[in-house]
Amino acid sequence: MHCGALHAGDDGGVVVVWLHKSPWSIGRAVHRLQLVLQYSYAVPMDFSSSSSAFSPPLALLACLLLASFSWSSVRWRRRTRGRPLPPGPPRLPVVGNLFNHPRVKRWVAYHELCSRYGDVLYFSVMGQSILVLDSARAVHELLEKKAANTSDRTQSPMIELSGSSLNFGFMPYGQRWRRHRRAFWQHFNQGAAVAYWPAQRASAHQFLWKLLRDPSRFREHIRYTYAGVILKVAYDIDVGDEDDSYVAAVDAALEGPVQGLVPGTFLVDFLPFLRHVPTWCPGATSQRLWAKWQAAAETLKNLPYDHVKAALDQAASSDDGPRSIIGKLIQQITATEAGVRYEEEEIVKNVGAITFEAGLDTVYITTLAVFLAMTMHPAVLKKAHAELDRVVGPDRLPDFSDQDALVYVNAIVKETLRWHAVLPLGLPHCTVEDDELDGYFVPAGTMVMPNIWACMRDPEMYDEPEEFRPERFIRDGKLDPAVRDPAALAFGHGRRICPGRYFAQAGLFITVASVLHVFDITPPVDDRGRPVQFTHGMEDGFSSHPSDYRCTITPRSAQAEALILAHTRQS
Repeated sequence: MHCGALHAGDDGGVVVVWLHKSPWSIGRAVHRLQLVLQYSYAVPMDFSSSSSAFSPPLALLACLLLASFSWSSVRWRRRTRGRPLPPGPPRLPVVGNLFNHPRVKRWVAYHELCSRYGDVLYFSVMGQSILVLDSARAVHELLEKKAANTSDRTQSPMIELSGSSLNFGFMPYGQRWRRHRRAFWQHFNQGAAVAYWPAQRASAHQFLWKLLRDPSRFREHIRYTYAGVILKVAYDIDVGDEDDSYVAAVDAALEGPVQGLVPGTFLVDFLPFLRHVPTWCPGATSQRLWAKWQAAAETLKNLPYDHVKAALDQAASSDDGPRSIIGKLIQQITATEAGVRYEEEEIVKNVGAITFEAGLDTVYITTLAVFLAMTMHPAVLKKAHAELDRVVGPDRLPDFSDQDALVYVNAIVKETLRWHAVLPLGLPHCTVEDDELDGYFVPAGTMVMPNIWACMRDPEMYDEPEEFRPERFIRDGKLDPAVRDPAALAFGHGRRICPGRYFAQAGLFITVASVLHVFDITPPVDDRGRPVQFTHGMEDGFSSHPSDYRCTITPRSAQAEALILAHTRQS
């Protein structure tokens, strides 16, 4: 029996093994296989038994194994053209970095590893390649310059199971994604977003009144405010109170994406067959949770859509056109064929639902972080008060026409986006084809994770990055264009940049400016009346809330209180 195999090692070395029928040759071949596996794949093996114990079938098996490894290695060398994979922690065979991949506050753990390996970090978990970009430079090089190849999304079972499959932000790069984004973008581009300023301004004024009435529930007020303005803009629905059924549907539907899209939280990400375990099976708590999330997503998609559809049917004889985004999109549906019409209706429903998932969390969490920052930095709040008093005055509330003049307030919003990264690891991209970065080989299908948190704390970009200092964005009394705008990192990259960013930034500005104009925000006090001291912390999760945002909110003066009441209804 003659059998041969060629193995090309990762370092370019070549091992040739020929097997003959003699036990001595078989023993040498198996020993050589042991060396190859140990050297090239870090596989510990022990073939300490005598060579005479190896039978021809075992020799054939060893030969086939070696041939398979050799052929795979040759193909890999040909595919990579000699380029190494990016550096990263050592990997085990088959499972890769399953046991040494960070699981808690991964943005911090990744950054610490990058101090050893550089700003490009590679993992492999159960065959899935993961690339972490730890600097704005690396993010720009791969996600901006090579956007045509890095605009895909890794498809995980949890996207569907969390109820997020309707969100085109998670859809694969392709025609279906383009149709959703085109429908969304026509109503949220920079020019179109101006039309929503009156609704955002009115919502901010209502927020002031809610804070005045019950400041202890400011977290609920913030969420209700942003959910309410999205319902008004997208569906022309006026919510009556915080127990509104539409707001409840929003909160229920957002639970799935927030809890379910943290990679590695559910084992189904690595073992997809687990999704088929029936709900009646003992211990199948995840299945029941997934069913709940998917049902909530369907409710959010259909409940407000049906409201708009019914209103349009009732007003069919009226000359007035629809005022909501979804109403206008419904009128644009022209297909008469049942299948095509159903598809177009699904796109409209999804666009409505995505306004919440894309437009709520960023502004909600950033506003929470503004309250925290003002509590911790009274000098910053004092400067904001001084600017608002000078530009706006005591007799009115801020408006969008004041935005250019409110330089320091704009800087506070920018600094909050930098200081507290809502999506610390952004939304993962995925490579369509093999690529290269800094001389390293990036395989097709690699999940690319931009470490936004680390980019926002790059001392080369932002001096003293741990400090909350809005002044870093100001030069000669104006916003300094030479300092990178955190929004350029916070709202995504390349062709996957958030299409609702103009709407979100406008809502942040008018809400923050209005609150700072009429309220003092100070630390809470303990049982002895002393201010509570705490630091900025971030909770773990797909989106990260401040870990502590307690504060005391009071009107700046009786005149400020009267100003709030004059601009809002008390019902």
